[in-house]
Amino acid sequence: MAQLFFKYGAMNSGKSIEIIKVAHNYEEQNKHVMIFTSALDDRYKSGFVSSRVGLQREATPIYEETNIFSVVSESSLRLSCVLVDEVQFVSKDHVLQMARIVDELDIPVMGFGLKNDFQNELFEGSKYMLLYADKIEEMKTICWFCEKKAIMALRVDEYNKPVREGSQIHIGGNDSYYPVCRKHHKQPPL
Repeated sequence: MAQLFFKYGAMNSGKSIEIIKVAHNYEEQNKHVMIFTSALDDRYKSGFVSSRVGLQREATPIYEETNIFSVVSESSLRLSCVLVDEVQFVSKDHVLQMARIVDELDIPVMGFGLKNDFQNELFEGSKYMLLYADKIEEMKTICWFCEKKAIMALRVDEYNKPVREGSQIHIGGNDSYYPVCRKHHKQPPL
C-alpha cells in the first residue's frame, strides 16, 4: 500500500544524496521512478537534484503552476515511486497533489526537504508535508560548531555574520547556511 513520506533534515543531512540512492535502488531492479525538484533551487542547475558530494540526477522542475498529479498520471511509464527534492519550497496544492498520487494512483511519494527556515519557522511545503504525510522521518546531521544534533539552519552573510531577518527563501549552500544546534543558532561562535 502506497504512502506519502516526508524525510526532513537540516542542511548537510544527506537529503539529496538519499534521493539519488533511492532512485538507483529502484532502477537497479528495473523499476521506474520519477524525480521532481523545486525550480527555485538553481544552485547547480535548474531541473537537477545535486548532492554536495558531486552526484547529480535530472529531475522535473516544480513551478508554481506545475500539477505534479497530472505529470505523474500522464506518464507512459509504470512508476514504482515518485521522489521530490527541496519539498520545503512547494505549495500546499503541490502537497495535496502528492497525496492524490498516493491515494488515487497507489504510487508511493517520498518528499525530502528542510523542516524550518533560518528564523526557525516552518516552510509552507514542510508544514503541509507534516500535516499530510503518512510517515515522517528525520535525517540527522551534526552541528557545524559542536557534536550535538543539528536541528536548525543559521544563515550568514558574505562576512560570515549571522543574518536574523530577511526573506524566508534565499538559495544557498555552505556559503550561506550552517546546520546548527539550538544553542549555536542563538549564539554562534563566529
